[in-house]
Amino acid sequence: MKKTNYSYVGISLIVLVFGIIFIPKIVDRITSDDITREGSRSRNVSKKITDNMKLAFLTINGQPKKVPDFTFINQDGNAISNKDYKGKVYLVEFFFTTCPTICPKMSSNLVQIQDYFKGMEGFGVASITINPHIDTPEVLKRYAMNYGITNPNWHLLTGSQDVIYELANQGFNLYTAEEEEVEGGFEHSGNFALVDKNGFLRSRLINGNPIIYYNGIISEKQQFDDDGMREEISLLKEDITKLLNE
Repeated sequence: MKKTNYSYVGISLIVLVFGIIFIPKIVDRITSDDITREGSRSRNVSKKITDNMKLAFLTINGQPKKVPDFTFINQDGNAISNKDYKGKVYLVEFFFTTCPTICPKMSSNLVQIQDYFKGMEGFGVASITINPHIDTPEVLKRYAMNYGITNPNWHLLTGSQDVIYELANQGFNLYTAEEEEVEGGFEHSGNFALVDKNGFLRSRLINGNPIIYYNGIISEKQQFDDDGMREEISLLKEDITKLLNE
């Protein structure tokens, strides 16, 4: 019996010592935001930011440029409009599922960004196909599964080709066209547009000038392409974080 009592005393002392040493450290970590909640439960998103500069609004004729109204059908067969993204920070890209060149790189980079912001309900993506004759909701659904797209706010969108091309070329100024001579039959921008919670196009300033759009082709791991252009995925992740915290 005495031996058993000594064991209980020993265990009690260990628990007490653990509490004295570690509980204050845990409390301190929570106070200093080392432990954060995911998604909408957290007021501020705790991610890497290297500067405190606010992002610029892209302007046309002195007015901040807003995403034009759009409504398309997503991979689940549901109608999705720009209004579904209100209150969210999101990226816009134009792509097509049979693209043999830049689209796989862009999709892989977007998945990497998706995973970086996993669980954050305020982040989304709009991937709009420029080949809607092939890219039906069923095709887009398979594409999403193949790439590991899991964010419920990532919609792969299809619709009228004329409407999509007008949105790309005039609404976003992201060049899109059918080009028979080009591999894959289409030519389009490899950039991502960044949109804030109120639907305005935003961008970081470098040397006082907005970069406007973010290169979506070069990965963080690759760092530089063959022409010496530096990746912008790391900048984009920082800037998404800034907008999530606004």
